Amino acid sequence: MRAGARGTTDPTARQVFVVDTNVIVSGLIGADPNSPPARSLDAMLDGDLLYLMSSALLAEYSTVLRRPRIARLHGRTDDELDRLLTELTANAVWRQPSTGPPAPESGDDHLWALLSCWPDSRLVTGDLLLVENPPFTAAVATPRQVVDRFLPARQ
Repeated sequence: MRAGARGTTDPTARQVFVVDTNVIVSGLIGADPNSPPARSLDAMLDGDLLYLMSSALLAEYSTVLRRPRIARLHGRTDDELDRLLTELTANAVWRQPSTGPPAPESGDDHLWALLSCWPDSRLVTGDLLLVENPPFTAAVATPRQVVDRFLPARQ
C-alpha cells in the first residue's frame, strides 16, 4: 500500500479531497504535464489522491469537458472522455449527498454538499472565490498546495 499524507500507511489517515472541475479542465488543456493541475489529475488517475465523487460532480465534469470551446482545447473525443470519466469514477470514493451548506456561488453548492459527507475533507480548486471563502466544514487547497503537501515526489 502506498503511503498516505505524512508517510503513514493507514488509509484512514489519508487526506480526502473533492476536486473542482476547473482542476480537471486545467489538467487536460495545459501544455505542461508537470503543472499542478496536471499532476493532480494524474494523481487521481494513478490512485495517489484519495477523492470523493458524486453524480452531480461527475455530470459537471462531463458537461464542462464537452463544451465546444473546451473540447477544442483538450482535443479528446467523446470516447476518450468517456474512458477518462470512467477511470475517474472507478478510482473515487462515491458519495451521494443530499444537501449541504450554501457555497459562495450557487453553482458550487454540490461541492459544499460533497465536502460535508467526509469529515476533514479538502476542496482542491483554482477558483479564487472558493479559495478565499472556504466552507466552515472543510479546508480549501490550490493544486499547487496539493502537489507540494500531499503527493509523492516525481522521480
